[in-house]
Amino acid sequence: MKPLTCSFYGLGLIGGSIARALREARPDARILACDIQESALLQAEAEGIADETFSELDDFGAPSFCAADYVFLCAPVSHNNANLRFLKKYLQPESILTDVGSVKTPIHELAEREGLSSRFIGGHPMAGSERIGFANSRASLLENAYYILTPSAEVAKEKIQDLSELIRSIGAIPLILDYRQHDQITAAVSHLPHVVASSLVNLVRDSDSPDGLMKMIAAGGFKDITRIASSSTVMWQQICLANSVNISDLLAQYIDSLQQVKKEIDNHDAERLYAFFDGARRYRDSFIDASSGPIKKVYTINVEIPDEAGSLASVATLLALNGISIKNIGIVHNREAEEGVLRIEFYEPDAIEKAASLLAARGYVIFLKK
Repeated sequence: MKPLTCSFYGLGLIGGSIARALREARPDARILACDIQESALLQAEAEGIADETFSELDDFGAPSFCAADYVFLCAPVSHNNANLRFLKKYLQPESILTDVGSVKTPIHELAEREGLSSRFIGGHPMAGSERIGFANSRASLLENAYYILTPSAEVAKEKIQDLSELIRSIGAIPLILDYRQHDQITAAVSHLPHVVASSLVNLVRDSDSPDGLMKMIAAGGFKDITRIASSSTVMWQQICLANSVNISDLLAQYIDSLQQVKKEIDNHDAERLYAFFDGARRYRDSFIDASSGPIKKVYTINVEIPDEAGSLASVATLLALNGISIKNIGIVHNREAEEGVLRIEFYEPDAIEKAASLLAARGYVIFLKK
């Protein structure tokens, strides 16, 4: 049986993390990487992640690079169109081309125009970090994270199944969606919230007094619900441009809902206001990692744990034996705005420092929320 071969056009945080996870799950796999950052390629070679590297692809190197079973487009979204067009003429008939972008419609439409629909499966690993580059990549970034696949209609079912199995082998959870449905869903649960969070922050900034009282007091719940406004400016600019129709449609609905609740506040409509808040509370509390009650300051840490039986129980037991009460604990499957596999919520702020110190002493990697 021929060993698995995977090529990565871009070896940053996501591409590097997938490559690392593949190396752990499939030690016999052959991994090729192309990146403009020489330091990333040197590190990948030194650590045994990549078997062959390219600082650029030309007519000499591209044929072997594109002969892989899977070719991952992991460069910034603004470069992927040109990369896809370049790779097209070298791609082998049995090779599958995939990407890791958070907006799927533009790349799917390009693949169709370029006649690659039968060989393109869109991908979106829902994991990330504020840190960037191969130096910050890690195999555990993908553990128990949703990895959405958006296959073109012409792709053979066995090809989809094979890639799904590969995704499972690296510890992620494959979820197959139509690319249009993907963009609508992510617009609602990821893209629009970033727009809303940034608009709230800008509203407070523009409304604040000269002595900055709003900013000072905003260190509690407001800071928690607007944390994602600290994400990459360029990335979210590109996402809004790439998924503009879905985001704009949802933004219009959101504006209408705000106008409605404004009317209810102006009219002192107690019954409708109660229904507004109670409906939101009930739905929010049905989320896996939701805590009860109104929005308030939450005391949480995220922890890297190995994807093996007993890992979660070991952490919970360690904290319990040291008198630290846990309010909520669970696996984070969507980690685009989170770091760490395990999210632990505490009742008291003092528990954060104590738990972090205890877990770090046992070798766990801890991520504290800002």
